[in-house]
Amino acid sequence: MTSPPSSVAQRRTPLRGHPIATLVAVSLGLFMVGLDATVVSIANPAIATSLNTSFVQLQWITHAYLLGLAVCLILGGTLGDRFGRRRMYIVGVAAFAVSSIAIGLVGSATGVIAFRAIQGISAALLMPQTLSLLRATFSREKFGMAVGIWGGVSSVAIAAGPIVGGALVATLGWESIFFINAPIAVFTIVFAALVIRESVAGTSSVRFDVPGVILLALGLAGLVLAIVQSEDWGWNDMRTIGLLVGALCVLALFVLVEGRSSHPLLPLTLFRERGFSIGGLAVAANFFALLGVTFFLSLFLLNLRGVDGVTAGVMLLPLSAVSIIASPIGAILVSRIGPRITMTVGLALVAVSLGALTFTGVDTPYVAMAVPFVTLALGVGLTMTAGADSIVGSAPVHLAGVAGGFQATMLQLGGALGTAVFAAVVGAGAARESADLPLDHAQADALAQGIVPPGMSGATAEAAQDAFLAGMHEAMLVGAIVTGAVALLAGTLLRRPGRHSADEVVLETLEGAVGAR
Repeated sequence: MTSPPSSVAQRRTPLRGHPIATLVAVSLGLFMVGLDATVVSIANPAIATSLNTSFVQLQWITHAYLLGLAVCLILGGTLGDRFGRRRMYIVGVAAFAVSSIAIGLVGSATGVIAFRAIQGISAALLMPQTLSLLRATFSREKFGMAVGIWGGVSSVAIAAGPIVGGALVATLGWESIFFINAPIAVFTIVFAALVIRESVAGTSSVRFDVPGVILLALGLAGLVLAIVQSEDWGWNDMRTIGLLVGALCVLALFVLVEGRSSHPLLPLTLFRERGFSIGGLAVAANFFALLGVTFFLSLFLLNLRGVDGVTAGVMLLPLSAVSIIASPIGAILVSRIGPRITMTVGLALVAVSLGALTFTGVDTPYVAMAVPFVTLALGVGLTMTAGADSIVGSAPVHLAGVAGGFQATMLQLGGALGTAVFAAVVGAGAARESADLPLDHAQADALAQGIVPPGMSGATAEAAQDAFLAGMHEAMLVGAIVTGAVALLAGTLLRRPGRHSADEVVLETLEGAVGAR
């Protein structure tokens, strides 16, 4: 007697569609991306030394990844809806691994930047599928538990990144932080192919806003390129001005196209809600500060203070480890007092912590830095949950996926602009304060990374250190002003009487972080 086809399939793949196995499969890919998000900051000085990168090239190693991720997140979710989330997840993991290996092998700064962009696009392809697959696999009653575990895996990966990165760079070289993705990806692909059941949106009518994707990509890339290159070209240079004007025109055209599109990448009607608009600003300002600070604190610790990679990772651990508890605390506060106060307090904490870091020097005791680190991480967590509740909660149910994609895009865009603006401010400040020092162009470029040229006398070396610190302090002050201004906007303009439960806020935060559909 022949068994029914379903019985045969079940016997062949007993774990196919199993909820726990699916959770493990998507968590593996998420862990790989989360680890990569923070491990690179520790490796930046080693990459700069190995490839002899300019300061602008070093920035683009971070920016290329963030831009690829920001521009393609919403598209990545749409591709999964249309062609299958399991299929797109596996393709994304494979592309992430291949691009990671290429980064370690390419041997040039230009090549690293190009493959970092591909790596970001790959992450944008796999990340939205993780929660979509969990939604399709877990029952409504157990979905919250699954998302909680999912979020814990992401937090642990992000917290472990600096320490793992420091250890790998010190023992195996900076290339190893990318090569480590290969074995993780191979296991993830095989396991996912065996246990994940395919899931689609249930319709073949999902359409792509190709003009919107192209215009948004060009506009954001031009904007960040202008800010990054301003450190070399100068703000009065026609190339900088032309790029800025061109980028703004392209973004304005994007708005016009979206307003007339029957299937827009981002429906403009969502911005009529204050919670959606201000929540987007808050998320962007939040990661503007966080990624800008992280980029330069790593350079400060490794280059100026001269600590080793593992020690730097441990010193920066509060910035990522506190996030494990900050988001649940934020969820409780949002559920009890609402997003307005929580968001305002969170951004205010970020601003205060950046202000405190303006007193950091070469000989500053670690505890004087650790306290602002903890305050910053707590403020980031509160703002993230309040921003998610405002953005996703302000959108209609049928546009919740688009709202999550918008949140994730603002997060990545804020991070890209943060590192770009901080770098421009640090570079300008260091150049101004070191104008009287005998530095050639290469030495001035190195100083903007916290590298004091060798062979300087005591007094001259101290002046060079002070020049970098002056630029870094000015950048921290800019971050404090930006987050403080958005905190003021949130406190005065955000009005939303409705409140969600703590579990709902946590779910919105995690879904929005990857643009889940």
